[in-house]
Amino acid sequence: MKAEVIIPILIPMLAGALTLTCWRWRLVQRWISVLAGTGLLAAGLYLLTQVQSRGILVSTMGAWPAPYGITLVADLLSAIMVVVTGVIALAVAVYSLATMSRNHEAFGYYPLLHLMLAGVVGAFLTGDIFNLYVWFEIMLIASFGLLILGGERSQMEGALKYVTLNLISSAMFLTAVGLLYGYAGTLNMADLAVKLNGAETSGLVTVIAMLFLVAFGIKAAAFPLFFWLPASYHTPPVAISAVFAGLLTKVGVYALYRVFSLIFVQDVAFTHHTVLMWMGIFTMLTGVLGAAAQFEVRRILSFHIVSQIGYMLVGLALFTPLAIAGGVFYIFHHIIVKTNLFLISGVMYRYHGSYDLAKLGGLYRSAPWLAVLFLIPAMSLAGLPPLSGFFAKYTVIKAGVLAESWFMVAIALIVGLLTLYSMIKIWAEAFWKALPEDAKPLRGGADPHRYLLYLPVLGLALITLTIGFGAEWFVQLATDTAAQLLAPENYIEAVLGGSQ
Repeated sequence: MKAEVIIPILIPMLAGALTLTCWRWRLVQRWISVLAGTGLLAAGLYLLTQVQSRGILVSTMGAWPAPYGITLVADLLSAIMVVVTGVIALAVAVYSLATMSRNHEAFGYYPLLHLMLAGVVGAFLTGDIFNLYVWFEIMLIASFGLLILGGERSQMEGALKYVTLNLISSAMFLTAVGLLYGYAGTLNMADLAVKLNGAETSGLVTVIAMLFLVAFGIKAAAFPLFFWLPASYHTPPVAISAVFAGLLTKVGVYALYRVFSLIFVQDVAFTHHTVLMWMGIFTMLTGVLGAAAQFEVRRILSFHIVSQIGYMLVGLALFTPLAIAGGVFYIFHHIIVKTNLFLISGVMYRYHGSYDLAKLGGLYRSAPWLAVLFLIPAMSLAGLPPLSGFFAKYTVIKAGVLAESWFMVAIALIVGLLTLYSMIKIWAEAFWKALPEDAKPLRGGADPHRYLLYLPVLGLALITLTIGFGAEWFVQLATDTAAQLLAPENYIEAVLGGSQ
């Protein structure tokens, strides 16, 4: 049993239990949350260094060897995802100190937050597809609790769409798991890869693959069943919106990368180059068009989550080493950038009490540091050099050019321009134009908690700059991750050893 694989799951679970135990002591809950975020980040960084030096790490629960027992597996992809989860957990925990109301804390914000983080990390580290379903459900239950925290009308409306589509996704996921077990007689992902590798391409395997594709596609907010996301992510407190925007859809993307590089690789021409490719193209296009039509900051950012998921999907769809590397780079770049943009939208709200662009203005003059901190993730999201988003988009588009996927390349470039348009729209309306006469008066400058607001925003902006200016190291990490994903025999050997 390898502690470095288990500890990242135990930290948020323990934090959830401790914050629940300290229900009446809000200050204790807050600092437990910050310490847990710090611990998760440290555990993730240690795990990543161990995977880089020792290879894929496997931990089996109890005395049951794979494929019979519960297995946790850490390769480069899962270790990277644990690290960025720790970054977001810490940033949101600090931000929550300044923004989370006593009313929301009284309804269980901190226990639910850490329960959700445990579900996220568990999904990244599990080596069993049924336990992937279990971790998804833990994440769904906690995220639904966070979404309705406070019980406001807008939250309830968004939560109904959120939970309905995600329950449909869960039902499809469970159906697919049952059919897969009936076909292969195992649920261990490495064992499934062995059993399905020698199988003929049959209609049943393709049907099962499509069920997983739809189930994970819904959770990733991919076309055409993405509308639950822009209908719900703008409704809860901004700290919750930020952690949702950064992490939840990426768990769905991670699951797609895992199963469609390890298990379902029998008919790449259909599953990847056709279905996944068109899903990615339409996800990019519909998301960015939805964003262009919005004038509320969090709605714009929510639609851009959908749009950017498309780049990750086409990276997987191309299924070449460069494309997978670009997709992986895009995932961890986007988690940092999108979380930061939502946190910045919360700071903008603190100044004038609105997310509506028509009611904002003048922030370039009244909050110049906020203007600078907005430009870093905004221009990175649009793909301007030398920021992280440029290298992510460049790698995916270059892979498309090399694969001669010209239509995808054209759409990706158009979507990049429209993303830049949306970011310029926010800048022009909220920062550059004069504050409307009927807008609420300036109050952000006198906020006693403004340093707690700016600290996580500054930290995430520095990470974005580090990824951009240190792109060579991060591209190499993504390239190594892609090589691991495209060589599933190493994963299988690490999990099953001599038992296959």
